[in-house]
Amino acid sequence: MLTFGDVTLQSRLFVGTGKYPDYPTMQRCHEASGTELVTVALRRVDLNAGPGAGVLDHIDRSRIHLLPNTAGCYTPEDAVTTARLGRELLDTNLIKLEVIGDPRTLWPDAEGTLEAARMLVADGFVVLPYCPDDPVVCMRLEEIGCAAVMPLAAPIGSGLGVRDPAVLRLIREAVSCPVVVDAGLGTASDAAIAMELGADAVLVNTAIAGATDPITMARAFKLSVEAGHLARSAGRMVPRLHATASSPEVGLFTG
Repeated sequence: MLTFGDVTLQSRLFVGTGKYPDYPTMQRCHEASGTELVTVALRRVDLNAGPGAGVLDHIDRSRIHLLPNTAGCYTPEDAVTTARLGRELLDTNLIKLEVIGDPRTLWPDAEGTLEAARMLVADGFVVLPYCPDDPVVCMRLEEIGCAAVMPLAAPIGSGLGVRDPAVLRLIREAVSCPVVVDAGLGTASDAAIAMELGADAVLVNTAIAGATDPITMARAFKLSVEAGHLARSAGRMVPRLHATASSPEVGLFTG
């Protein structure tokens, strides 16, 4: 189980709410994924939407927790203001912190993220920051008091998968808080790899919403996250350069 503040989760797959062709498809993907936590971009929440017309109307709040995020913020001040508005709107201290440093790559601004994290933690938020895949930045975020770190696997929406497995392993060794791989996963096997490398959870949006069959892909991610977590828990065999027989060599017929 994973715990963030007063939220405890069984599922290690977090899912987004953007880029789906329609809300019914999003709902079915959430069901197929088994997720218990979905991200909601606060800047996309339409407070003037009529009944049944907004994204919040299509999330099963009886079993799914909301993780508001500060997507679209480029300064610490904007991120903190957006987080505070989200707390009032959605009645939660959970926040996925995003401070973007470059509009072309959507790469996180490490300095801005650290600054905003300090302010939000001091303000009582349970902060889950989207951050570069940098062990030192992740260490600093944990020292500030963030509830988890969320390093990218690859640029947002790229589908490139885990581009630097060694760094992800270093991050896992560098921090004791949960590591949630966020951004860049493209298919179910990418999630299994991230989990085997030591991630405690993964957050997926485009890889599911942009699939030819999003609902089937959501289920595939569910199974791959479970498989990757089990494989890491089981402990993989030691890799060897040369073959070793799997059958016993005693009692061979030599006649």
